[in-house]
Amino acid sequence: MRFFTVLILASVCGSGLHAQDQTTDLQVKERLGETIAIDTLLRDENAKEVILSRLIDKPTLLTLNYFACAGICTPMLVGVAEAVDKMGLQAGKDFQIITVSFDDKDTPDIARQKRDNFIKLIGKPLPQDAWRFLTGTSTETKALADSVGFPFLPNGLEYIHPGVIMMLSPKGVVTRYLYGESYLPADLDMAVTEAAQEIPRPSIAKAFRFCFNYDPASRKYVFDLTRVTGIVILLLAAAFVAVITLKRKGKAS
Repeated sequence: MRFFTVLILASVCGSGLHAQDQTTDLQVKERLGETIAIDTLLRDENAKEVILSRLIDKPTLLTLNYFACAGICTPMLVGVAEAVDKMGLQAGKDFQIITVSFDDKDTPDIARQKRDNFIKLIGKPLPQDAWRFLTGTSTETKALADSVGFPFLPNGLEYIHPGVIMMLSPKGVVTRYLYGESYLPADLDMAVTEAAQEIPRPSIAKAFRFCFNYDPASRKYVFDLTRVTGIVILLLAAAFVAVITLKRKGKAS
């Protein structure tokens, strides 16, 4: 019993210290059912000022990225393009995509180039306004990011940020978070349908966020062995204590 007690304490303390050391482990604070900063003023691909509320008139897939990103941003946007290509619902008709850069060094010209490049990855015809690439001031884009619970930190000339996209209702309410770099077309179809009905759904990737951390060095999500091992040890120890307790009760009776 003493051995397993020590294991439990070591696991809990080890996980706590590990969490403290994860200074770059940026966790999304989900805002399901909340309205985003709908009055955010941005610039479109032609440098024209646009208010976000005037663009969101249907279910909207929102992605927050920066265009000089050498890490997770490109795989994420490629994943979006690949999923949209295989979806049953049609972008531009049933839903739209809005990508906003949170780097105020990004310009409308760069945004237009990015839009054209990613639209080309989608095999089926897609109107250009089905996927918008917008830029803005640091104040405006930070307010938007905060309203969906999306954290990012400058790291030299780059940024550290999580890999997540958000589904919004036609009223700008957050209805779903989807994590990672690739997305199932059927999952996006369902997310769009739910958003159209103003139905927020909890993320199905809670375990993903718990078991993985974003590593800025490798620019990938990595398996958090310490955290998962700690939980496994706790579960095994609890099971062991339960078995011993039941055996003692059996002998006593």
